[in-house]
Amino acid sequence: MNEYLSMWKNFFNFKDRTTVKGYWMAILINAIALFILGFLGATVDFFMIIYLIYVVALIIPGIALQIRRMHDINKSGFWILLPFIPIVGTIIFIVFLCKGSVNEDNQYGTTQV
Repeated sequence: MNEYLSMWKNFFNFKDRTTVKGYWMAILINAIALFILGFLGATVDFFMIIYLIYVVALIIPGIALQIRRMHDINKSGFWILLPFIPIVGTIIFIVFLCKGSVNEDNQYGTTQV
């Protein structure tokens, strides 16, 4: 849960680094929340409005989280545009997201534990 809260605390932080665990735990908790809100939204219209608000609210922190993840493997944040290359770009980007952290300090910050 700390990783999920860290995503929201670093809402506009496009400079630092996010570990593999930090990224995927935040993604997992978001997926669970979206599933629950989507399920409830299918039965009650109020929850569909909450679902849509949550999806829109996730745009900026999601982008920031991906950029920080790229920084952790010593890549520029512009690499998040890679999925715009059909099929191959998305596969390469997922591989980058799964790649382990660089164990030394880099231009984007110090090593996370």
